[in-house]
Amino acid sequence: MAKKELFGLCPYVTAQKVLTGKWSMYILYLLSSGPIRFNELQRRMPEEMTHTTLSRQLKTLEDEGLIVRKEYNQVPPKVEYYLSEIGEKFRDVLAELEKWGNEYIKYMDSIAE
Repeated sequence: MAKKELFGLCPYVTAQKVLTGKWSMYILYLLSSGPIRFNELQRRMPEEMTHTTLSRQLKTLEDEGLIVRKEYNQVPPKVEYYLSEIGEKFRDVLAELEKWGNEYIKYMDSIAE
């Protein structure tokens, strides 16, 4: 069976494909606390990120159905992003990744000593 045939069949291949962006999981983590406007998301990123790069990543997550982009009809324009229904289900995954990440940090610290 070819790898691309596994998308939509294998949960690991499907999850990996949907979360391919470098910052996708971190963006989902930031949105897990509630709706955030674009500029606030950009300020919270751990590295300098261009407007274009963040826009592209958000568009991908929106296309995958994990986030929702809500545009308000006002001047100046206001756009918020928040987790979609299926994106909300990713909260438990984020919590487990946080646990594992903390354990791995402890492991790295222990082998560095």
